[in-house]
Amino acid sequence: MPQKTFLPDIKTIETQRRWHSFDAKDQVPGRLATRVADLLRGKHKPWFTPSMDCGDFVVVTNVKQLKWTGHKLEQKNYFSHSGYAGGAKVTPLKRQMERDPRKVFMLAVKRMLDTNHLRSRQLKRLKVYASESHPHEGHLAGGEKA
Repeated sequence: MPQKTFLPDIKTIETQRRWHSFDAKDQVPGRLATRVADLLRGKHKPWFTPSMDCGDFVVVTNVKQLKWTGHKLEQKNYFSHSGYAGGAKVTPLKRQMERDPRKVFMLAVKRMLDTNHLRSRQLKRLKVYASESHPHEGHLAGGEKA
């Protein structure tokens, strides 16, 4: 008995996208980033296909008030390199959270997504805000709040 694989068409995917909202206050960043990455990929949907972009929109607020476990604020560092000799930069998590806490959470979600051509499209649907207010209230009327 042959089995047929169901692939949704792009119109169905676009019309079925929903908006999800998360309040990051007092939440552990890794656990929240995992839930957000799954929603961005669309793994919660019955027609999930790894090669198609079928995820939802996600709004995360209060990223400034994430709860860090252990000694991460003092010990965790972010490394970047310019490509030139001596161009290494090490930024501690505490300083990065003071500068731009949105970047810390965006990097956590980005590194949990697959490294392929779909990742940039999935990250465009992620909206991260350091405070409580955001301009997406109209979209969230029919969506979920978690």
